[in-house]
Amino acid sequence: MDILLPQAYLIGLILLLGGAAVVIALQVIRVRRDESALARLEGQAKGGDGKDPAVLYELGSVQLRKRLYSQAVDTLRLAQKKSGGEPPEAQALIQNALGFSLAAQSNYASAIRHYKSALQAKPDYPVALNNLGYAFERQGKPDEARDTYAKALSLDPTNKTTLKRLKLLDRRFPADVNTPATSGQGMAASSSDSGPAAGASNAGSKSTPKPSPTNTPA
Repeated sequence: MDILLPQAYLIGLILLLGGAAVVIALQVIRVRRDESALARLEGQAKGGDGKDPAVLYELGSVQLRKRLYSQAVDTLRLAQKKSGGEPPEAQALIQNALGFSLAAQSNYASAIRHYKSALQAKPDYPVALNNLGYAFERQGKPDEARDTYAKALSLDPTNKTTLKRLKLLDRRFPADVNTPATSGQGMAASSSDSGPAAGASNAGSKSTPKPSPTNTPA
């Protein structure tokens, strides 16, 4: 019995270290992949693809994942200017990503404008609604936030991000007491969503931006 305890401890330690090594390796692979994508997309944006909103959107998404928020704002604003002929869904993706990059810099007023533009293009967009609700929270507008989250739940009643935000909102802003919100970073969608700039893409159109992986500075 005395011998088995140290062995079990050693095996557990080995498994723990092995799991940590796998996590670190995956993070390194992701960072290298993002760096490679960033270099490739920057080259495309400087070349003939610099007018393609899909390329610009993808570049902005990688910049968001790397938390290059100021660069992402510039890239996504250019994508927005070039997206006039794109399907509404593509325009919504760009507007939502632009809103997120501004919210990440605590510019919630501008972020709200872009989230609303995303919802004008695509009203059934729970990710943009969640982001808009969070921006309202940070502006100390709990009633607007609740209304926005309610709309998100009407589209997706099981959305974990929305349910979590509503629960936290009720703690911070009880229904009969409204206190000012503190500043904080913008919210990305949870793993149940597709990302800060995520949403269904139009697979039949090459010019339609594709969703980026989840961004998680919430």
